[in-house]
Amino acid sequence: MAGGRSSDDRQRRRPRGGAGQAGRRSDRSRPREGAPSRGPSGLGPARSARPAPQRSLTAGAFKLSSTRRAAVLALLVCAMALSVAVPLRTYWGQRQELAAQQRQREELSQQVSQLQQRRGELSDPVHVQAEVRRRLGYVRPGETPYIVEAPPAPPQQPPPYALDRVEAGVPQALPWYERVWETLTGG
Repeated sequence: MAGGRSSDDRQRRRPRGGAGQAGRRSDRSRPREGAPSRGPSGLGPARSARPAPQRSLTAGAFKLSSTRRAAVLALLVCAMALSVAVPLRTYWGQRQELAAQQRQREELSQQVSQLQQRRGELSDPVHVQAEVRRRLGYVRPGETPYIVEAPPAPPQQPPPYALDRVEAGVPQALPWYERVWETLTGG
């Protein structure tokens, strides 16, 4: 054969990978124990009457079924939610604490301004004299103080049988359940 190679040339020729690949080829040519039987040509597995199961086209890159993919996705979503929940809760807690601190600061600043105003009032001697006269009852020499005491008001007690509803004639001094009974029985 002039332009082509003969089958003897192909058999003599070694693969480029070296001895390692040649060793693997020779291992492949020997049947292994428990391995499926080879077909009549010795190249592929023997075909049986039963067709080979087809792989699902929706199996994805990791060869997972749709149920397993959904479970993995749900697990990932839960993990992400848990990893975000703690910092988010801390963030909201700190915001509430900050708002409470700002409210307290505003209240304290109002108290400071009131106390500064009070300090200004107390620095005036006329105002101090008026406070001393009012609170402590002091008088200047030569002044006559008058204290007017009103008689104490008598305690306000309702009459023993005041009518809360004049038309029904039910006494108010009775407990509520007796008043209801009197209303129902008419007595």
